[in-house]
Amino acid sequence: MLSLAVIVWRGSRPHIAVVGRLPGTEHFRNIERHAVETLPGSLALRVDESLLFANAMQVRDRVDSLLASDPSIRRVLISCAGVNQIDTTGLEMLVALESDLQRQGVSFSLAEVKGPVMDRLAATGFGRTMAGRVFLSPHEVVAPMRRRA
Repeated sequence: MLSLAVIVWRGSRPHIAVVGRLPGTEHFRNIERHAVETLPGSLALRVDESLLFANAMQVRDRVDSLLASDPSIRRVLISCAGVNQIDTTGLEMLVALESDLQRQGVSFSLAEVKGPVMDRLAATGFGRTMAGRVFLSPHEVVAPMRRRA
């Protein structure tokens, strides 16, 4: 029972890193641990836990908090490299986040979505809404913006 409680407790407190590009590479790492490059007006996050009922609101709260602290943000990218599963609550959170960001004039995209999670997204209206905004890597999203900058 204790092990199960620890798993639920850890899962309800996901590590959410703001990430940037390691100079000269296509790799994105935590801005608190590495000397990385970020793009002004862009927010790239990596969620290191499945998106489930136990943690979906923590992810949403973190995004909202970061947006509130920097009103210049016009683009949000969530890297899902650590997301192995998504449940209905996690999906509803993404739907609401995308809708709210769109109303604010902020673009939203996803990267590194694993096959089983992508299958779940593709079977929903959200998957159709996100068509063209789900990328293999954060670099795929950021590289065209760097060329324009």
